[in-house]
Parts: sequence; C-alpha cells; structure tokens
Amino acid sequence: MLKVEEQTPVVFSSELLAKFDDVITRYPADKSKSALLPLLHLVQAEFLWVSTSAMDKVAEYLKIQPIEVYEVATFYSMYFLKPQGKYAMEVCRTGPCCLVGAEKILDHLESKLGVKEGEVTADGLFSFRGVECLAACGFGPVLQISPEYTFYENLTTESVDKLIEDLKNK
Repeated sequence: MLKVEEQTPVVFSSELLAKFDDVITRYPADKSKSALLPLLHLVQAEFLWVSTSAMDKVAEYLKIQPIEVYEVATFYSMYFLKPQGKYAMEVCRTGPCCLVGAEKILDHLESKLGVKEGEVTADGLFSFRGVECLAACGFGPVLQISPEYTFYENLTTESVDKLIEDLKNK
C-alpha cells in the first residue's frame, strides 16, 4: 500500500473530466485502461502531483482496481507522489553527468532555493530532485523542468541562477 500523504478527497473539475472523456475516445471501448498514463499526466498537470486520492478517482473513472493505478504511478518516476513546486526541476545524477558537475548543481539548488531535495520552496514555486539518466550524456550536467519538461544542458551554477530568476519572473 502507498504511504498516504493526505486524506483529503480530490474532486475532479468538469473541465478535467471532459479531458478524460476526450482521451478515452482514443482507445477501443474494451481497452480503456490503456488511457491510464495520459490520465495520470492530466491529473498531475492539474494538481502538480498525483495523490492517492486522485489515483483512487482515476481507478473509479476507468472502472479498474486502485492497485492497478498505484502500480503504474509508482513505477514511473515522471509521476510525483507528493506535492511539488510549480517548477519541479529534475537533475540527472548518473555517472556521466556527475563527472561534469551534476552533484555541484544539486548542492547549488539546495543552497539557492533554501530547501532540501524533494522539498518545496515556501512560495510554492520550486522543488528539485536527482533522477536517473535524461539521455543527454554528452551535454551534462542537464536538468528538465516539469510540467512542460523543458530541457537545459551544460549547466553551471550561473546558468541555474539565471534559470531560477527567469522562472520567478514568468
């Protein structure tokens, strides 16, 4: 069973449910479970994370068991299972990126944002975490920012500072 971060039931807006309905039309009627990943993406775009309550609602919508949703959501690192900042920064922390400064970037983010990995800044704008390979080994260190999955390469502490300021001013 998932560790429950919250007990508040999630209510899906009519707009979100309309998006669900649109996604479902892309799959055969007897294969609606195939829509699970895109539905989880929609939930995350709406709430910035996928809570247990939201997973339960997705299961109810798809008429599947909640465990079937939990299995998928916990398998993929692209789904956040606890609250994230509006801009969730993911820094590649595998060997090639570490050799060119990824750990320095992670340390810098902690210092610059004043939060530890996995925490959210007080203003709700930022969170960060180290992730496995982002498939840009020749351009490290690299990070991507959710929810748009914007990609940044050849990072330095200076370029990270500029990125943070640009995002604050967005």
